[in-house]
Amino acid sequence: MTGPVVAGFDGSPESVAATAWAAREAQRRDCPLRLLQARPRPKRNAADDERERGHAVERLGSRETELRALVEVPVSSALVPDGPAAALEDASRDAALLVLGSRGLGAVRGFLVGSVSHEVLRRAGCPVVLVRPGEDEPEGPVLVGLDLVHPMEEVLAFAFDAAVRYSAPLRVVHVWSPPVGSEYMAFEAIGGLETELSSVERTRFTELLEPWRARYPELDVTTDLIRGSAAVALVDAAGAARLLVVGRRVRRTLLGAHLGPVAHAAIHHARCPVALVRHA
Repeated sequence: MTGPVVAGFDGSPESVAATAWAAREAQRRDCPLRLLQARPRPKRNAADDERERGHAVERLGSRETELRALVEVPVSSALVPDGPAAALEDASRDAALLVLGSRGLGAVRGFLVGSVSHEVLRRAGCPVVLVRPGEDEPEGPVLVGLDLVHPMEEVLAFAFDAAVRYSAPLRVVHVWSPPVGSEYMAFEAIGGLETELSSVERTRFTELLEPWRARYPELDVTTDLIRGSAAVALVDAAGAARLLVVGRRVRRTLLGAHLGPVAHAAIHHARCPVALVRHA
């Protein structure tokens, strides 16, 4: 999808980190960068609101000026009179990428992903990247999780393109589990079953990646077939990655739309930037 890289900004450390990452990404993509700050219409004292609005415009303008000095692509900014979730969702319809900040809470507790980010992740029309504050852009490979049942062409395309832009290797991980009920089988039978299943998974894994390897012959691609929990394995592997790419298949229930368990774990616990790519 063509369009600008859009970054949400509100003056917080999280949004400063997000706009810095977005600026580098816009430079890599050679596309415009757009900073977006949402500010709903006032419901109280108009004079106080006008004063606060002036401060917001000043902060936004200063950040735009700072980023203009760092990149060679067009940089613009806008203060939108709307709620943050609605403004970001609207911007995502014409964007190549939407970048948001995520507040860190430490390695044990994970990261705080606010209600606005959750809402945007469920409804955005383009890929969304969550960036943590206070850390330099990590080195390492681009990491992508592959589901062999739902190959997720859009997710793989994003990951391969990102690895090329970063001049980084790509690590493709598939996590599998033995069928339900196998825990009741004899030990010898379990060993034979796992060998057979892993062989089938490996063959399928190789077949799915063959056309992508042919399309990107210059790219260093490694593959890992891991037994266990997909959410746990990907978060653990992301410790050595510069970007984690996961699918964003939004599930709808009686309680509303929500993200799947792998995406949920990634946005709350992976320390590197996390890209969520919508797929069918």
